[in-house]
Order: sequence, then structure tokens, then C-alpha cells
Amino acid sequence: MARSYNLADLLEILAEAGPDRPALVAGDVRLTCGELNARASRVGHHLAEAGVQPGEHVAILAWNRAEWIESMIGAYKIRAVPIPVNYRYVAAELRHVLYDSDSVALIGERSLLARVEEVRDELPKLRHVVVLEDGAADELPGAVPYEEALAAAGAGDDFPERSGDDRYIMYTGGTTGYPKGVEWRCEDIFFGALGGGNSLGDPITSPEQIAENADKPPMAVLDCAPVMHGAGQWVAFMGLFTGAKVVLYTDHAFDAASALDLLAAEGANVMMIVGDAMARPVAAQLAAREHDTSSLFAVASGGAPLTEAAKDGLKVHLPNVMFLDNYGASETGACGPSVGGREGTARFLMKPGITVLDDDLNPVRPGEIGKLARSGHIPLGYYNDPAKTASTFFTDAAGQRWSVPGDFASLEADGTIVLLGRGSLVINTGGEKVYPEEVEVALKDHPDVYDAIVVGLPDERFGQRVAAVVAPRPGTSPTLEDLTGYCRDRLAGYKLPRQLTLVDEIQRTAVGKSDYKWAKSVFG
Repeated sequence: MARSYNLADLLEILAEAGPDRPALVAGDVRLTCGELNARASRVGHHLAEAGVQPGEHVAILAWNRAEWIESMIGAYKIRAVPIPVNYRYVAAELRHVLYDSDSVALIGERSLLARVEEVRDELPKLRHVVVLEDGAADELPGAVPYEEALAAAGAGDDFPERSGDDRYIMYTGGTTGYPKGVEWRCEDIFFGALGGGNSLGDPITSPEQIAENADKPPMAVLDCAPVMHGAGQWVAFMGLFTGAKVVLYTDHAFDAASALDLLAAEGANVMMIVGDAMARPVAAQLAAREHDTSSLFAVASGGAPLTEAAKDGLKVHLPNVMFLDNYGASETGACGPSVGGREGTARFLMKPGITVLDDDLNPVRPGEIGKLARSGHIPLGYYNDPAKTASTFFTDAAGQRWSVPGDFASLEADGTIVLLGRGSLVINTGGEKVYPEEVEVALKDHPDVYDAIVVGLPDERFGQRVAAVVAPRPGTSPTLEDLTGYCRDRLAGYKLPRQLTLVDEIQRTAVGKSDYKWAKSVFG
């Protein structure tokens, strides 16, 4: 059977070449490459027997655990499309993603699936649910236990031929505040974000070439980021496809001491963190007591900014460690490493095919401001949203196709690119993206709120925090506790405001739009 850049094909090639090579560690679970492949095959056979067809979507709703990776590859085994779902979502948000993605099957943890039950009647296409046990006792009528499903399914690789055109979808926020599914070809995401089989050098030139990674010296990658997010997921698969042992951090809340203990126990060479939100606690923990970091030679960061101050805090205790602070986005993939910043900016050495364009899709001159753009291995567009696709993906006069997601940037004389911020006003808090309009809508539903505007303010640990300016209705004075309590069932916890200022009137621009610059000035 001809091999492709479908992610299941790539794992099968590695498993054939090095079945006993350590592949995945998650809590008490340890899997070799062959064992991971066999369990993923069981997932695939079970889904096929449950009626999931090629091209249909299988949602995954779980914290970091081995079954997350098994399920994703298992879906690819049958040419289905895995849909990562944020475990922090409340019922209404889960309903949107599961409905918008047309998911026909869902693999999730029992406690998280209980939230889906609240909106189950509003998901007519969802016809099969597989439950991962997490200690909860919630009743899930009709759900199939994961381990029972695998035990009854075959472990062989007798699947139909796959393709590099098979889809990869990652849900991210949109300008309306609702998550949108960014749709890639498997071949494009492999080269655009998963390292191309050689993350530190030239990519492989054929799927079969990935077998060579089974003969490379063993490496270990500690992935502290959520694999439901792009940064954590890309690092996990980048590690797997380069023949490394991937160690997932499985605690629900990040604890620096636990992460450093895990690093020492597994001999991790690379530690993946999410910006300052993890870097600062790690630095504080290293200062508090001694940890064995002798195996570590690189700290990788993605999903949120890693400031120079946070790097400096780590360098005190890790003077010989290399920092791999990369820029990436769901619409562009992994673009390139940071080369330091100045005056609060982030400067990156981008890969070929990445530049800064003006509104006419022409490259800007050094010193000019435009929008970051990538060509080559880029997404097809947004699933189920042709209008949003047309506003983000463009073809220039020469026929070159570009992804232009809205990051303003300037091109420097030395070829580096300085990122200036998103035009969509997205708030990045600890790696989670918050879109102001979504929070504003929830706040305005409160009976004491007349008007509201939401902005991101600098936060030493999380990069940014959500802050709200509220004009209350006459005679009322809602508190921060009142508003967050009201919104808690409408929004995931990371979207709730952490700071509040009450004003007589929300200021707007001349054309009637919310004045976000003014809103930030309100906080001084």
C-alpha cells in the first residue's frame, strides 16, 4: 500500500521501523511506538464498526492523557477527522463547536461529557459517544466505555489507503468570538507545523523516510501544554514523528514543582511551556529548591508570549539551556523562532514563505507596517465558513495563495519580523485566546449592565488578563463578583473578567464602534 503524509501512515511507518522504541508517557501509562500504534488501530476499528465514515468528524474532549493521542491517530486510521475540543468550555460553548464541526462521534472524559449531556438534544448529528473514565460517576446513557471498545476491536493495520489530502482541523477563535475550525490538509500541517519529520533541519522528502528517525539517538520531550491546543499538540506530534519519547504533563493545573520532578524522572531534553504563565512559576521553583535539570538542553515555548524578563529569570538557574520561543497560529502554522524583542515588541526570524504584506498583497519595505502572511503549506480555510475564509486567505496577482490572519507586523532591515499585535483585539491569557465581543455579550445579559467593553491588560504571569469597563443601569452598582458569578455558566473560567471599572457611559468612536483605546486608558 502506498504511504502518504496522513498522520496515521507516518506513525505506522515508525512503528514498523522501531516497534520497541519509547513513544508516549502519560501518568502511569507508558507506550512503545508499536503499542501506541496498536491501540490507535483499535480505536480506528471501533469507530469504523460504529459507522464512522471517511471524512466524518470525531471530537475529542479530554485533559492530557495517552488516550487523547490514541484517539486522534485512531480517527486518522480510517480517514476520519479528529476535532480537538477545549475541556474548559461550558455547555453552550461545547454545543457550538460540536454542532459547527458536524461531529458524528465524541470521545471524552466522563465528567466532561456530563456537560455535553446538557445540550445533547441540540446535536442531531452526534450519534456515537465513547467514554474515558476519570473517576466521575455521571450517567451517560448509550456511551461506550473506551477500554471495552478497544478490547473488542482489532489491533491490525488493515485499513483502506489514506491520503495526504485527508483533513486536519483545529478550532480557534473568530472575530465574532465564536470558535472557527481552521481546516488543513494533513500534508500541509505536517510540513507547516509538525516539523516535517526533522524539526531542526531539512524536512523529509517522502513518507517512508520518516523510518530513519527510529534509528536516531533517543530524545525525550516534556509537553506541559494542553494537547487540545495547537502549541501543545504540535509539539507532541513533532516529538513523535522525530522519534522522541513524548511525556505529557497530566495534572489539571500546572504545578512547577511537579513538572520539574517529572522532567528529572523522565530525563527530558526539551521542556515545552506556555509563555510566562509557566515560565515564571518554573523560575520561582528553581530558586526555591534544587531540581535535577541535567538532562535539559532546551526550553520551548508557544501559545503565549515568553517575555525577555521571564527568560532572564530562567537563565539564572538554567544558564546553558537554549530557548526555542516560536511564533505560531492556527492559520499559519509554526512560523519561526524569537530573536529577542525591544520596547515590548517580539522579533522573529521567520521561515521562508513568511513575510509582511500591505493591503494589496505586496511585500512591505523595511520599516513599514503591514500584516504577517504565509504562503506554501497553509490551511484550506475555515470549516463551514466561506465568508471568514475569504477574509483571511487571499490569492495575489501572480497566483500565489496567502494566509493573512490579522497580525500586524513590521519588516526589519535584517529580514526579521516584529509582531505588533492582532487587529482582532484578541486577548491572550496564559495561552488561552479570549475574544472581547463574546465576553461583552455575556456581561450585557446581566440585568444591572447597560453597556460594556472588554480589553486585555498586561499581567506579569499570564501575559494579559481580561478587564471590563461597565456602564451600569441607573441605581445599580454591580460588583466584579456579581458579574463573574452571573457569567460563570455562560463562559469558560479563563474568559471571566479579573478586573472591573464602572463608568457613567461607554465611549465610542465617531462611527459608533466601541473605543478600545479609551477603555484601556480607563485603567490608567
